[in-house]
Amino acid sequence: MSLLRIAGVFAALVLSVVPAYADRAITPFLGYNFGGDSGNCLSLTDCQEKHMNFGLAFGSSGKVVGLEEDLSYARDFFGTGSDNSVLTVMTNLVVTIPLGPIQPYVAGGIGLIRSHATYNPLQLTTSKSAFGRDWGGGLTIMFGRAGLRGDLRHFHASDSVTFLVFNPEKLDFWRASAGITFKY
Repeated sequence: MSLLRIAGVFAALVLSVVPAYADRAITPFLGYNFGGDSGNCLSLTDCQEKHMNFGLAFGSSGKVVGLEEDLSYARDFFGTGSDNSVLTVMTNLVVTIPLGPIQPYVAGGIGLIRSHATYNPLQLTTSKSAFGRDWGGGLTIMFGRAGLRGDLRHFHASDSVTFLVFNPEKLDFWRASAGITFKY
């Protein structure tokens, strides 16, 4: 094989490379839980006592499809008056509609939902980890490599989570959140 032919094959390979569209992003967020088993708010609009939750979403995506880890923690999830909380750790598939700086998306996935509660005056403590799922969507508006993100998700535990000793239920609630997205 001649040197000119090898150089031609090499040039063809280099010129045929398709650019990668993978973006990595990290989004710290604040929000609150409502509906379902959330003791603080009955619905998104009827919420007198909002207890903040916080979390972090991070992952990578192509032009349309990506993978995201979503971690969140809500203190006083079942209401005030006892020590209680809910932790969620979810792995989600995210489908984005790339419209330039405005990026609506839908997400859904599976993971872990962990509830913890201590009930006074008996000091009964229950903690339970359950397999769960989530789905929802939102909108990200990018300003260069940073942007604002609004998100609404529904969480549902597949296993029973014991709130009280005699009342096992499957945990079910919504989360509304807002955060700042950083792409790198």
